[in-house]
Parts: sequence; structure tokens; C-alpha cells
Amino acid sequence: MENLFSAGTLEIALRLFVALLLGMIIGTERVWAHKTAGMRTYALVSMGSALFVVVSNEMIKMYTGFPGTNPLMIIAQIVVGVGFIGTGLIFSKDSKLMGLTTATGLWVSAGIGMASGAGLFSIAIIATAFTLCIFIVLWFIEEQLKKTKFFNNDSFEDSN
Repeated sequence: MENLFSAGTLEIALRLFVALLLGMIIGTERVWAHKTAGMRTYALVSMGSALFVVVSNEMIKMYTGFPGTNPLMIIAQIVVGVGFIGTGLIFSKDSKLMGLTTATGLWVSAGIGMASGAGLFSIAIIATAFTLCIFIVLWFIEEQLKKTKFFNNDSFEDSN
């Protein structure tokens, strides 16, 4: 297992964190617009996408020099397959979309599983910690934002 605090691992952690932060900022606007997908969903999708790129880059490094080997094909199929499973978790109840954040969490978990499977344990641990922060910390922040007068102003249109 590589050192959790090596320069390479800290750079990857920064990449994941920046993706998480930028997704969260976009999700904040979506909470403000009273949309179903909010801070957690956008943060998970953004960080998950960054995680898939990081794992892909690391896999390319591992398999350079092995002719006829393309680990990216495996990664692409996992992303699509888990996306298909996640779609089954999303449903509508009383005109409200449910399960979107759960589906994105499952999608990110696929990236964590890929990182673990590739032996990128530090990356998997960091992504897991970030994912738990998204689920726990951002849930409280989103709930507080929804309660504030600024975000509950009904004068804003509910448009896409």
C-alpha cells in the first residue's frame, strides 16, 4: 500500500477535493432553485467522475508495456453497468424524484471498488472519506440552507 501522505497521493486527494467542492457549489445553486438534485448529488457525481479519471490514469501507468492490454475497457464497462443499476434506484413518488443521491453514491462506490481492485488503497480511502463527508456533512448543510429565509423565498421561479 502506498503512503497515504505521499506527494502523489496528496495531489490526487486535491484533485478529488476540488471536484467535490466545485460540484457542491453547482449543487448549492440547485438547492436554491428548489431542484431535486442538490449539493450532495452534484458533489458525488463530480468527485466520482474525477475518481474514475484518476483510476484510469493509474491503470494506464500500471499496464504500459503490456501489448494488447486495455484496462480502460474494463473501467468503461463498470461505469456504464453501475450507472444502469443506479437508474433502477431512482423512482418518482408523489411527483418527487427519490433515490438520486443513493444512486450517485453507488456510482462513486464503484470507483472506490475499482481503486481498491487496482491496489490504489490510499485513493480508495481518501475517496471513501470524502464520500462520507458528502453524505453526512453536506446533508446537514443542505438542510440548513433549505430552512433559511433566502432559500425559501417563493418569488424565484422553479425552472430548469
